[in-house]
Amino acid sequence: MLEQIRQWIAHRRGGKIGSNDPGNLPHPKTPGDQLLSDCRLVVLDLETTGLNAAKDEVIAIGAVAIRGGIIHLGDQFDLILRRPELDIRETVLIHGIGPEALTQGHETEDALLYLLEWMNGDPILAYHSAFDQKFLEKTLRAQLGYTSNHTWMDVADLMPAFFPEANTGGKGLDHWAEYFRLEVSERHHAASDALATAELTLAALNKAKKGGVKTLKDLHQKLHYHRRLKNMHRF
Repeated sequence: MLEQIRQWIAHRRGGKIGSNDPGNLPHPKTPGDQLLSDCRLVVLDLETTGLNAAKDEVIAIGAVAIRGGIIHLGDQFDLILRRPELDIRETVLIHGIGPEALTQGHETEDALLYLLEWMNGDPILAYHSAFDQKFLEKTLRAQLGYTSNHTWMDVADLMPAFFPEANTGGKGLDHWAEYFRLEVSERHHAASDALATAELTLAALNKAKKGGVKTLKDLHQKLHYHRRLKNMHRF
């Protein structure tokens, strides 16, 4: 990953990959008739200085791609941002990212541009995706002036939508990981959490395929229907 981003930055600064103009970046793809067996899905996780998107900031990004029912370990994103000005005293014990790491991280603008190029406009999945979406959109807007709307899907909805009878003992990533007996190497590490989320996503996609959910549009509609049912049951 480090060598890839170095090469990418060198190409971009040499004028070989376009400019910072958002119009030169890949356009977000909308859910349509793309077959789930063919399309590329990005599973993402962020580490932040806190839980409040209004005042806290992104400090690390981890992601991995799924394509053809396979997690491609060679198609990953794992970077700590260079943000030495941030106060991480309240959260360093959770994510383990200290002041030295933030000082030695990658320049935020370069890292975000590389992320957008790497994602290539593909749909993004995350566990409790509203959290990651708010933080990432805020950071992209503040650092790059980037405001394009990507397709996001919540794996916290995906799992109960396809495994409604699962007795997980809770709704968190840890509960589902334990239910499927996944080995999570390091919790609250962006890349590790993204990989665990991708493994859960694969389980749901396999179940979806057996249930006749074949396209990205089908999956998006299934999640929309699940959320509507969940909201109805609150009343």
